[in-house]
Amino acid sequence: MKTAGTSKGALATVFGIVFIDLVGFGIMIPILPLYAQQFGATPLTIGLLLASYSLMQFIFSPILGRLSDRFGRRPILLLSILGSSAAFLMMGLAHTLWFLFLARILDGVTGGNISTVQAYIADVTEAKDRSKGMGLIGAAFGLGFIFGPAIGGVMSHFSMSAPFYFAAALAALNSVAVYFFLPESLKPEHKTTARRGSVREVFREAKGNSLFLVIGSYFFTTVAFSLLMATYPLFAARQFGFSAPQVGYVFAGMGILGAIIQGGLLGWLLKVLNDKTLAIMGTIILAAGFFILPLSHGVAMLVIATTATAIGHGLVAAPMNGMASKSVGAAAQGRVLGVMQSSASLARVAGPVLGGFLLNWEIVHGYPHFGRFAYWAGAAVILVSFAFTMALKVTE
Repeated sequence: MKTAGTSKGALATVFGIVFIDLVGFGIMIPILPLYAQQFGATPLTIGLLLASYSLMQFIFSPILGRLSDRFGRRPILLLSILGSSAAFLMMGLAHTLWFLFLARILDGVTGGNISTVQAYIADVTEAKDRSKGMGLIGAAFGLGFIFGPAIGGVMSHFSMSAPFYFAAALAALNSVAVYFFLPESLKPEHKTTARRGSVREVFREAKGNSLFLVIGSYFFTTVAFSLLMATYPLFAARQFGFSAPQVGYVFAGMGILGAIIQGGLLGWLLKVLNDKTLAIMGTIILAAGFFILPLSHGVAMLVIATTATAIGHGLVAAPMNGMASKSVGAAAQGRVLGVMQSSASLARVAGPVLGGFLLNWEIVHGYPHFGRFAYWAGAAVILVSFAFTMALKVTE
């Protein structure tokens, strides 16, 4: 039985670790597309660069999830954070595009640790508090995207490689925090059970077709949002003349909204609405933001559209992971959340490539309305996610 004090203390510790991890990740998000342009990368090449990271996560997230079910959450988190530190250092040292690709691939191989963090939260929370606990990850994401892009924007004034060196140092310090302050959460009896499990058995154990629908909805939502994150720096620079620091500040604003929603409002909303209702609301708001974004003719409309996408995504992510977690038992948490993150990683391959291809097509063909193909394609993808979510039957 999990006590309230134990759960709260463990959640506070893991929240701090995820926050530091996401600050490092957030530092390079608005910088990387502009950094890659220095090596002659086109929008399509930038999309492929971002997709290479996600492709590796697609392959290795379920592997890391299963390893965390077998050997424990703590050693897998430690390994992945050290890998991220090495990858960030390589990015800062990069002088060619191929070396930048190599660094992103390494980061993708070792960086699929969110499923392990989610499994940790599942270990220390009751089912009724699961979505709220998953919301803490979203809050850490949000706060990471407040401080990370802002730090990256400030440090890019020194050089475009400085943010990557800072992120490498931050990840190294985070590994120290994991080693000294994070206790293991997986019980020995669940480790024994996990040795006999497989990803296929996770679907067999899941209730009805709920897991398939949750994964499908999460996949298409993530395709759209990753398309946005990959193309937004290029769109804002071309349409509004935004610099790397300015894009960083926009992403920081999105992080503030994400932190408010998932760290504060989500707990209250879940008292009056269920996971499915919140996810439906999120997809509708997200689709509206995507539709409005390329119609922006001034900064005010750009801010409104960007705010809608941040709010919509904030309402979708935690309920989806909560529903996936509640569909299986305690011994399969690492694997089911690994499958969720693997599907999200595959989506992050498709999203940047699709967005980069459409932006590149618009540039090559001189299309006068930059961004419309990309963002309206994203809105269409979100409508597919909406259909999957509507088909869900909620089981508490």
